[in-house]
Amino acid sequence: MLGLLLQVLASCLWLGHSEVVKSFQGPCTRFFYEKTPPSGGIRPVNAARICQVYQNQYRFATLYDRTNRIPRYSAYIYQPGPGGRSDSWFVEPQLIQQDYLKYMETERSIIDTYGITPADIGKNQAIDKDYVDALFLERGHLSPSGHQTGDGKTATFTLTNIVPQYKTLNEGAWKEYEDSMARRTEGCDTTYVITGVVPGNSPNRRVNVPSHIWSAACCVRGNKPIKAWGAIAENKIDMNVVTNLRLGKLEEMLTKLYKGTVVTLFNNDCPR
Repeated sequence: MLGLLLQVLASCLWLGHSEVVKSFQGPCTRFFYEKTPPSGGIRPVNAARICQVYQNQYRFATLYDRTNRIPRYSAYIYQPGPGGRSDSWFVEPQLIQQDYLKYMETERSIIDTYGITPADIGKNQAIDKDYVDALFLERGHLSPSGHQTGDGKTATFTLTNIVPQYKTLNEGAWKEYEDSMARRTEGCDTTYVITGVVPGNSPNRRVNVPSHIWSAACCVRGNKPIKAWGAIAENKIDMNVVTNLRLGKLEEMLTKLYKGTVVTLFNNDCPR
């Protein structure tokens, strides 16, 4: 009993943590332009809202789909800079049980702390084995490490920010799109980015393989949005194409793909 208590207390000192919240409020809203999260058919029935925190700083926000075990989107502010990649992959303790501690941690640490199994961890989220065994698929970041700086890069290595993405796309046209953000954001003081997926039809997989991956950005100079854009790609083994389009056109496409109410990604001040 004492050993478990010491482990829990030690975990409290770990500064990398996240929190499952009822709504994106408080510090987490700063990742959305005008503190306005996306609306419409994008939200899954069994949703979890995660404020991703690392080293006592909020890094980005994630809307997670417990049923499909993938994030629907991650929202962040584009702020690239120096820093290394993480050697570890994290999972979310509060997707296992709400009263677990509020920090992202490795599977091994959670198993040792709570005496549970990988199956317990993976009930509502992806675990490392899901990606180790995936053929032709890689861990695709929604909030990319390259769009963060310092410890923010490490924070992106949580499986709640990862989807199965086909290798050709992940290392090809989608990477080119992510790398183009530096050019696209010239003249912007702050660039708000939301990157997400449309769940695919993969009934025999524990973790859903998205049919599409998309991204949208709203560029702000001073207090005024001056431009916005979107991009979308089919996530198929033989596809390596990213289509660039207006923000409004992307929202129209997502409304059809999600087959729900009208999708709005940013506050209406962002140019369509």
